[in-house]
Amino acid sequence: MTMNRALWIAQILLALLFLMNGVMKLTMPAELLTGQFPFPLLFVRFIGVCEFLGALGMVLPGLARIRPGLTPLAAAGLVIIMIGATVSTLLLMDPAVALMPLVVGLLAAFVAWGRWKVAPLGGSSRSTFSGSIG
Repeated sequence: MTMNRALWIAQILLALLFLMNGVMKLTMPAELLTGQFPFPLLFVRFIGVCEFLGALGMVLPGLARIRPGLTPLAAAGLVIIMIGATVSTLLLMDPAVALMPLVVGLLAAFVAWGRWKVAPLGGSSRSTFSGSIG
């Protein structure tokens, strides 16, 4: 299996996972959400927006061939979120439960590193819109 194919598989799996988690955090009723996560509601919703946008950033730049450098940035942002998830899980729950966010964070780090250094996505580094507005 080529590195590019392995990265695409990881990107798609991460995108599906973070899309599902982001939508859940944005649509779940507040009382269920605050009961599940010991953080303020607005913070959990913010994390949901970040996860949703990170999921889009994992696949859309590569598929559209527009601003492909956003993919490793999205992956790096998701690594930061997963570091926070791992640490908070270690502090608030059973340490064995922290294995899941740790593995997801390592997979996101693999994508960030792979798309930055090993197999960068090709495509336009500029937007499809050129010239000035107006």
